[in-house]
Amino acid sequence: MLLHKEFYYIRHGQTDWNAKGLMQGFTDIPLNETGRKQACEAAESIKHVKIETICASPLGRALETAQILNQVLNCEIVVIDELKEAGFGKQEGLVDDGWFEAWKDGEFTPDGAETRLEFIERATNAVNKAINRPGPVLIAAHGGLYGAIKHHFDLPDYQPLPNCALCHHTPPNVKNRLWQRRLVNPV
Repeated sequence: MLLHKEFYYIRHGQTDWNAKGLMQGFTDIPLNETGRKQACEAAESIKHVKIETICASPLGRALETAQILNQVLNCEIVVIDELKEAGFGKQEGLVDDGWFEAWKDGEFTPDGAETRLEFIERATNAVNKAINRPGPVLIAAHGGLYGAIKHHFDLPDYQPLPNCALCHHTPPNVKNRLWQRRLVNPV
């Protein structure tokens, strides 16, 4: 279960593998020029928001996105290893030929990959570790990681978060019994 604390979340900017539809996982693929431009545009969307801490995945695509955002936010960046994308083992660098849905359903785990349940547990713990930092917190991580935590928001997992989509999340309260999500920069 997620801690009941407000937070922001951004998926990293585009990489060449994103553009080609290749599964990245733990493979450390850098942002491409489009991804850097997306991160700069996201920075413009958030520059007037008070962020106390940015928590980032150690993978270069997420960490560089966080560093670009921090050019306008000027706050502490904390790298949290557990915010990494799901490890897809031998499927990394390949196009999804249908195995990904089976993995999400818990019916298939590629050689060398995390199981879906292991990944969801790691993702939830990582987000809790991040949002327990001085806030408001901005998490810069991955689409898969966001998908793993969406069940806490009662949102369907089949709608991926676009590159550099920035979301603000508020926990359930007396007025709203579910997590509320607002896109800060609809892409």
